[in-house]
Amino acid sequence: MATPIRLVVGLGNPGREHDGTRHNTGFWFANALVQRLSGSFANEARFFGAVARGAGDVRILKPGTYMNLSGRAVSALTRFFDIEPAEILVAHDELDLKPGSIKMKFGGGSAGHNGLRDITAHLATADFWRLRIGIGHPRDSDIPQQPVVDYVLRPPRTEERGPIDDAVGRGVEAWPAIAAGDFERAMLELHTRKETS
Repeated sequence: MATPIRLVVGLGNPGREHDGTRHNTGFWFANALVQRLSGSFANEARFFGAVARGAGDVRILKPGTYMNLSGRAVSALTRFFDIEPAEILVAHDELDLKPGSIKMKFGGGSAGHNGLRDITAHLATADFWRLRIGIGHPRDSDIPQQPVVDYVLRPPRTEERGPIDDAVGRGVEAWPAIAAGDFERAMLELHTRKETS
């Protein structure tokens, strides 16, 4: 039997200066999902971030720490509510997918993503779900020599933002299947959509 999701984690960096950057794509998804669920975030010091409630006992978390310390908030909340790693969905920016692409997978490596790396370290396992929202890679941009750290901490170009927003919207549309633990249907919905070119 499928395990429903009880915690959605949107990854990003705190502070208004980071709001529009590629690295905050996970925050964009969390914000859009909470809006869809007619909820609101409240800062929770004990969980080191902002937390919103979904239907039932689902919680949406935006860590208030910097990206490379995201695991602190995730582990605090999962311990308090006794949430298993397989009941977690982490939404994050993905360099290896072009803007407009969105993929879902279970487990795997961090691929250099500091947020995923820290969550894995705190949970002592990589066995949680990931919602990978494509932001593209600098090697495919008009500045291919741009360092990755500089690329992710800058806003997407105008022609990229639309497709990224569209991918975030498709992720939100797939939420009913994700929430129910029907991951096969969710992945089918996400992966078979025509990607924005």
